[in-house]
Amino acid sequence: MNTRSVASQGRGQAERAANSKAMEVGARAGFAARGLIYVLVGALALQIAFSGGGGKQADRGGAIAEIAEKPFGVIVLWLLGIALIGMALWRLSEALFGQAGPDGDKPTKRAMAAGRFVFYGFVAYSVLSFAAGDSGSGGGSSDQQSQDVTAKALGWPGGQWIVGIGGAAIACAGIWIAVRAIMRKYHKHLKMSEMSQKVRRAVDFTGVFGGASRGAVFATAGGFAIAAAIKHNPDQSKGMDDTLRSFTQTPVGPWLLVVIALGLVAFGVFSWFNARYRKV
Repeated sequence: MNTRSVASQGRGQAERAANSKAMEVGARAGFAARGLIYVLVGALALQIAFSGGGGKQADRGGAIAEIAEKPFGVIVLWLLGIALIGMALWRLSEALFGQAGPDGDKPTKRAMAAGRFVFYGFVAYSVLSFAAGDSGSGGGSSDQQSQDVTAKALGWPGGQWIVGIGGAAIACAGIWIAVRAIMRKYHKHLKMSEMSQKVRRAVDFTGVFGGASRGAVFATAGGFAIAAAIKHNPDQSKGMDDTLRSFTQTPVGPWLLVVIALGLVAFGVFSWFNARYRKV
């Protein structure tokens, strides 16, 4: 048996694994886990809007800490981390073999899937590390992490340009997320024909409202990174928690944060719809 034949068989086995029932279950579990995190982040943001939050963080670390405080919270964190590994592996399979759909084999889509694999792999690692007792991993402040990374980048040659371009990329990504949600681009990824009219309305409400709110958070965080680059001040950079808190400093007071927080909860519910109806 020659090397080419062995490589062909190996690729065939990998493709079968990527299209297996286990991979589908992992992807759906990952969407469910993502939904739980966003619902908790939205709920924490609502606490901040109405009562200052009581020192809790409205970000992934805050959500993980919130789960850990509950009965059987550590068990839930282990399950959450394993589900996120399923999501990461599914994204890896998309990067290697393409996504479901007629245009799923495009290089740009594969590259985006690879980026999502890295992201969900990191999130899974942070959740599992927290569950294993490393409270400084998954539960760290996103604001401090953002400022530390920005400060390090600003110290590099051309650091201001690097941070500024990175901030612009995040801001553009946020706008892209919001626009695609408003245009309901997610329809092509969902089994819309299997939904009742009532479920379809719920999917569109949570998809549009949730996606637009999530995009607004990303775009705002990117704007703060650009400000940090212009002023050469890492303290201007903000993680999700401080970005959400900044919405309370608008002329409408905390009510804009209330809207964004409800939108993040909606995105969490939309993720649960993905867990059921996503084409995997």
